[in-house]
Amino acid sequence: MEKADSSRRASKNQLNPLPVLAILAKDVGELAVHEKQVFSPILKGWHPLAAGVAVATLHACYANEIKQFISGIMELTPDAVQVLRAADKLEKDLVQIAVEDSVDSDDGGKAIIREMPPYEAESAIGNLVKEANQEGYAPSAVEILRIVYETLDAFFQLPIPTHPTLLPDLMLGLDKCLQYYAIKAKSGCGPRNSYIPTMPALTRCETGSKFQGVWKKKEKLQNSQKRNSQVRTMNGDNSFGVPQLCVRINTLHHIRSEMDVIEKRIITHLRNCESAHVDDFSNGLNKKFELTPAACVEGVQQLSEAVAYKILFHDLSHVLWDGLYIGEPSSSRIDPLLQELERNLLIVSETVHERVRTRIITDIMKASCDGFLLVLLAGGPSRAFTRQDSQIIEDDFKALKDLFWANGDGLPADLIDKFSATARGVLPLFRTDTDSLIERFRRVTLETYGSSARSRLPLPPTSGQWNPTEPNTLLRVLCYRNDETASKFLKKTYNLPKKL
Repeated sequence: MEKADSSRRASKNQLNPLPVLAILAKDVGELAVHEKQVFSPILKGWHPLAAGVAVATLHACYANEIKQFISGIMELTPDAVQVLRAADKLEKDLVQIAVEDSVDSDDGGKAIIREMPPYEAESAIGNLVKEANQEGYAPSAVEILRIVYETLDAFFQLPIPTHPTLLPDLMLGLDKCLQYYAIKAKSGCGPRNSYIPTMPALTRCETGSKFQGVWKKKEKLQNSQKRNSQVRTMNGDNSFGVPQLCVRINTLHHIRSEMDVIEKRIITHLRNCESAHVDDFSNGLNKKFELTPAACVEGVQQLSEAVAYKILFHDLSHVLWDGLYIGEPSSSRIDPLLQELERNLLIVSETVHERVRTRIITDIMKASCDGFLLVLLAGGPSRAFTRQDSQIIEDDFKALKDLFWANGDGLPADLIDKFSATARGVLPLFRTDTDSLIERFRRVTLETYGSSARSRLPLPPTSGQWNPTEPNTLLRVLCYRNDETASKFLKKTYNLPKKL
């Protein structure tokens, strides 16, 4: 213990001193080696397992300290990791000495080993990692940030007079490393468009057929098969689950938050640096990480959108794209989608950090609105709507918004209004009479294309930017209008088929 006290005093003079129990473990290990080499050969004359008895005694002495330490650990800190790793190394060294000393004994040293109950240091580290991971970010992020802190500490301990001069190069190197980590954290998830199914070709409704329900069931199966094939092509093996993506978001948020802490630590180092002058310290205040924060912000944005659109268009495709309003709208309403959405929202809420939770749930709402409109305006010939169905559609959309409002416990009302504005503008078209829709479509198309559209109305391209005054949006409402007037207009004007 006297040697440990001496080592501790020496360690205190360092910028990043070792924890005393780590020092003690190192000193006990050295004492055990000294015991084995110097005293045990002599003491074997009185006891055949002199070295084994000695290390078992040392093991028990250190056990009194380490067990108490482990029972008091509340979180995974660098000091705790250092102590536990030192204890684990000490235990392995002591056991190795005992085994070597007992090689010629009848039981192979089992009796001595039984007197050395494990410290459980590795288990303690594992449990602490699990607890730390309840924060929802990757252990690798903890490790890389630890390396950054240790690198900075080691840099300022160097006995050189040029710390301020070399600091920008060091920071740039660390910045690039963290940027690389952030880029890797978002890689592989794909952009949001990779989850959205390809829009089917425009068709017109087959109105008045008594076999309509039969055809729609058949088309539902065909469209589902086509759509699933598209998703597999776009998303590969789908190895990124929603919880895993949420952990990546938390990880990038954590790294971004730590940047400010690291920058403040650099300023503290400069204050304590003998080689730094007043001008150097002033310049140090401007030392900022530039690449990593931007990469983290971009990564969170991309991952958040990936989570949202993956949930809606991949994980819930069976209740959205392959379920909502298929066949008779009144018998295929939004309730199954809302139930699945609520379950996924709960998973996200329990997984992501509260600072990024609103952003992700907002993206999920945006994806939900996009999915709802895509079903209405590009859902394929298995869907058709009468004017009377408009009330069902509006009620379902209100239920969708209410899910995110959650009686005031969910998203703020202004966010819901903002991101549902497009749908709110389009939905009234579904209760507008067909003649008025056709007239509005003619007028808007003429305004868009000018006199060249007078002889023959051009087929407006699909922009995907739905708007009640945009020609393609109006055309699509007519395509899914289940009445004879709309069908005849589309047949005469564009010769659209009734089936894909």
